[in-house]
Amino acid sequence: MSIKAENIYFRYGPDLPYVIEDLSGEFERGRITAIMGPNGSGKTTFSKILLGILKPEKGKVTIDGQDVKELSLAQAGRKIGYVMQNPARQIFSPTVREEMAFGLENLGLGSDEINRRTDLYLEYFDIAQYKEEFPFLLSKGEKQRLILAAVLAMEPDYLMLDEPTAALDMKRKKILGDHLLKIKEDKGTGIVIISHDRDFVERYGDCRVIIEKGDGGEAHV
Repeated sequence: MSIKAENIYFRYGPDLPYVIEDLSGEFERGRITAIMGPNGSGKTTFSKILLGILKPEKGKVTIDGQDVKELSLAQAGRKIGYVMQNPARQIFSPTVREEMAFGLENLGLGSDEINRRTDLYLEYFDIAQYKEEFPFLLSKGEKQRLILAAVLAMEPDYLMLDEPTAALDMKRKKILGDHLLKIKEDKGTGIVIISHDRDFVERYGDCRVIIEKGDGGEAHV
């Protein structure tokens, strides 16, 4: 079971150069895979193609064998939990508690399970004290932890995290990394991390896909 990209080509317009050219990679369940490369190499664009947000000009992406083109964004979102690099872009609820509950309600969970997961993950990421606060008043690091908590609480088959450690201190990087190891091992979650944080990747990652700018988009695992 995996997310698989085969010979992906993508550009933002027919007269523009390719951002991604002949790029392939596989992201398996039960593994933490890092996507690394210099700024401008197409890492975030590639992640959006894997999610089905962007459509490749050529090539194919499958999630557990199913073509992502056959899935709605909502269906793909139930399979892959995504945390953006800028957490404020994912926040829209009036309280931290409601932000946590929104995705869980869409999964059809009962109130007891929603409350259990909300309390568990807010406590885990040390933001339980802000449960009734307006999320936009939180610091950038607290917003990052809120979105991580909200996405992790949905327990998707795959997680895709874009620079998840950027606003975290060393203590909270360890909390995040330890949790990723736990869900990888206990639930077989497939985890994709887009990151410049080499120390974090070396400590917690199983393998890497390195996109080298200017090499025709070839991925090195």
